[in-house]
Amino acid sequence: MYAAVRRYEGVTDPAEAARLVKEGFVPLLRQVPGFVAYYWIDAGDGVMVSTSVYQDRSGADASNARAADFVRDHLAALLPHAPRVMAGEVVAHA
Repeated sequence: MYAAVRRYEGVTDPAEAARLVKEGFVPLLRQVPGFVAYYWIDAGDGVMVSTSVYQDRSGADASNARAADFVRDHLAALLPHAPRVMAGEVVAHA
């Protein structure tokens, strides 16, 4: 399995960002082949973190590309800073 983690700072309206992600972005991710799970986390203080899990690297890469497009098209005003993106093979899980 592969995972992609994106950390967004300076989120201006976490509740609205969460709504848009839940209603618009999650359905897009579920369409990516190899989808396993997705989490959108409000870490407080204007920080939100997403984690996408896929069966293979191509799914994780597709998730990052879709995230960039969705943020640009729907969340740019709420997520004013580019995210820190990390991705890699899942080496342990429960």
